Amino acid sequence: MSQVKIYGVREQLLPIRQQLSDVIHRCVVEALSFPEDKRAHRFFYLDDADFFRPASASENYIILEFMMMEGRTVETKKKLIHLLYERIGQQLGVAVTDLEICILESPPHNWGFRGMTGDEIRLSYKINV
Repeated sequence: MSQVKIYGVREQLLPIRQQLSDVIHRCVVEALSFPEDKRAHRFFYLDDADFFRPASASENYIILEFMMMEGRTVETKKKLIHLLYERIGQQLGVAVTDLEICILESPPHNWGFRGMTGDEIRLSYKINV
């Protein structure tokens, strides 16, 4: 299981929403071996005045937060991060200084979906990749 929160300035993020979601999804499918039909993205649009950012970042600054169940290797998570930087940069023109990524993990028993906890449910894909 994985969910993605995407934060950015409304005027900058809204026009690229679909393309950014598509790029993120392709990276997740490739790096985490997710099924094609498994996408959980939430966009959080902020007013420019409410989104404080580092001095090195522009108004295009985006934060990606991945919430996922524990189990992936360090190499798998690094692969995801590197793919995101590469493809978001190439396909959307977002500079590396305008993209921050954080992966937050918790044990499967802390997740609840389809009426069960994550350690009880049988998934159609592997977590330990």
